[in-house]
Amino acid sequence: MKQVGEPMSRVDGRLKVTGAAKYSAEIQLPDLVHAVLVESTIAKGRIKHIDSKLAERAPGVLAVLSHVNAPKVPGYAQRDHPTEPSTRGQPLRVFYDDKVYSNGQPIAMVVADTLERARYAAKLVKVEYTKEEHQTNFHANVEKAVLPSQAKKNPKSPLADYVRGTEDAYKTAAIKLESEYVMPSETHNPMELQAITAHWEATDKLTVYDKTQAVKGTQRAFANEWKIPAENVKVIAKFVGGAFGNGLHTWPHETAAIIAAKKVNRPVKLMLTREQMFTMVGYRPYTWQKVGMSATPDGKLTAITHEAIGQTSSYEEFTESTLQQTKMMYACPNITTRYRILPLDVSTPIWMRGPGEATGAFALESAMDEMAHQLNLDPIEFRMRNHTDTDPDKKLPWSTKYLKECMQLGAERIGWKNRSLTPGAVRAGEWQVGYGMGVGTFGANQGGAGARARLLPDGTIIIQSATTDIGPGTGTAMVQIAADALGITPNRIKFELGDSAFPNSPSQGGSSTISSVGSAVKEVCFTLKQELQKLGGAAFSGAKTENVMIGEEGISLPGNAAAVSFADLLQQHQLESLVVTAEAEPGKERRHYSLYSFSVHFVEVQVHPVTGVIRITKIVSCADAGTIINEKTAANQMIGGAVGGIGMALMEAAVIDHRYGRYVTKDLAEYHVPVHGDIPKAEVIFINKPDLISNPLGTKGIGEIALIGMAPAVANAVFNATGKRIRNLPITPDKLLI
Repeated sequence: MKQVGEPMSRVDGRLKVTGAAKYSAEIQLPDLVHAVLVESTIAKGRIKHIDSKLAERAPGVLAVLSHVNAPKVPGYAQRDHPTEPSTRGQPLRVFYDDKVYSNGQPIAMVVADTLERARYAAKLVKVEYTKEEHQTNFHANVEKAVLPSQAKKNPKSPLADYVRGTEDAYKTAAIKLESEYVMPSETHNPMELQAITAHWEATDKLTVYDKTQAVKGTQRAFANEWKIPAENVKVIAKFVGGAFGNGLHTWPHETAAIIAAKKVNRPVKLMLTREQMFTMVGYRPYTWQKVGMSATPDGKLTAITHEAIGQTSSYEEFTESTLQQTKMMYACPNITTRYRILPLDVSTPIWMRGPGEATGAFALESAMDEMAHQLNLDPIEFRMRNHTDTDPDKKLPWSTKYLKECMQLGAERIGWKNRSLTPGAVRAGEWQVGYGMGVGTFGANQGGAGARARLLPDGTIIIQSATTDIGPGTGTAMVQIAADALGITPNRIKFELGDSAFPNSPSQGGSSTISSVGSAVKEVCFTLKQELQKLGGAAFSGAKTENVMIGEEGISLPGNAAAVSFADLLQQHQLESLVVTAEAEPGKERRHYSLYSFSVHFVEVQVHPVTGVIRITKIVSCADAGTIINEKTAANQMIGGAVGGIGMALMEAAVIDHRYGRYVTKDLAEYHVPVHGDIPKAEVIFINKPDLISNPLGTKGIGEIALIGMAPAVANAVFNATGKRIRNLPITPDKLLI
């Protein structure tokens, strides 16, 4: 029975809902102690003096660490003279020196025998500073934005200024628009707070239970920091309670916990507070954008200029692909893009679901809606007239592209025919009704990955890979892929993940896990069948491997009812189990095509003209993402992305009090995210046509396109309802009432 495509429930669902799943902060080890961080209260300057005497005398305290007395991290010294840094500057080195780069920076740490005692003692640490003038106000410093170092070194970098056709051609056109858009900082607020349990099992052997999206990447990072062999670092992340990019980087708190474990020679657990999540694990950077666009009277784009400035820290460059969608989404002869970064006295941003593409799509798709309105054209028709059958940026054919079908199906389901070209013309009682749509795209990426399969005498098959699961249902999809490849039922397969001792896997990010790890799982299943065929001897030697049947108890061939049992096969060859490994790499044919996933989000909103209250009444998201392995979990992803896009459009904004350079939205009381009452029932549609150029499974990835394009769809719907164009997110009632 075919398993791929079936709506299978999550294989780890019961563990999670019963509490049997153990996360990084729930690990219990002998002699475990707790660490609590002390944060800076200034945004820039130096630490003049740390008075830790009261904290050191507090009950249960084992150590108070800072730059004054913390064990040195060997890799930090090497970073002082990097041979070829990938970015200007370097990640924050915790407890390295007396410099303060941002408010909320970890500057000291208390280690105690209980969490409560560590928290109490942390409040007793007193710090004196030499303050310096800080700059956290984006718009007050925008003139200081610079070209990223990567672009300076390489004019062909994706971050370098880009011109196709005539530069800034829109400026001389008769029909044009010029608009500015602002995306505020957004912070990672998954259910599980960032946490790590660190344990030095020997002076050169480290084990960490960590919230990470990349156990192999984390293993390499810590091995490099501590100058020990990578195989001496074990990273375990069996369960991850949600992550949107915050687990793609190793952060100061992780190294701090490892330093503490080294100092006290005991396992140390450190979990961030919700407030610390705002300052220590990255965020979507505050970004200003400007779009200039021109078109012919019949709706053909003639030029787009898209400029963006993104926030970064003063000590490290962070960049993202804010302008990529503009380069390749529409047929337009003249494209100009310019990307800059603005260093401020804040912590370093990080990729957040939909990385820069979600930010860029807000500006581009809003501008497309504005131009359609100016031309008195339906926004879908305007996009159809500018559809491109090849990638105009890479000048390559698409591997597959069903974007038109997405628009047509989504428009039908949302009731687009009810939309009026005249804003504010549709009403439901006293509410104004509007319809909006936005297009999203993201690369159909694949990385090299490996998998290990172990067949037990009872016919159980255990498959392992060092991937993680941040919520999409990775283990479930892998079980389905394996069951399909082997021709057996899913209940005979167990997929194990989240351990750096398992075969290599890329990080779970960039919408590439199924393409990468899934391809490896498919390959290892074929390898397993090959090895079973060899063990089967002469009776199986002349058969095609794909015809070897794996039954409940053994292997057989079509037309031969007699099966050779697994137990007999293993016993004959003196094996306790059969273990095989395999790797999968991106196919060479990929280089001849442009590979992207596509999405179209449709939204129906109602806006109250007196109060400015916005309520979303209907969502339809349609995805061209290749083969859908599990429609149930894939739909979960699409709905989750839509929820994130609604938060981006209507609620989320991290606000800094520039007098102190400190966030005032520092918890879930002040920083608003969508709740159940904000979200209507969402309808998800999949084209579900394979892209076999992408990978043998035909998948293209949906993690990012689930979000990209959603925020502009909401903004465009609000405009259609009210006639008010809000270009500065989030769209709050006060902005509609001005």
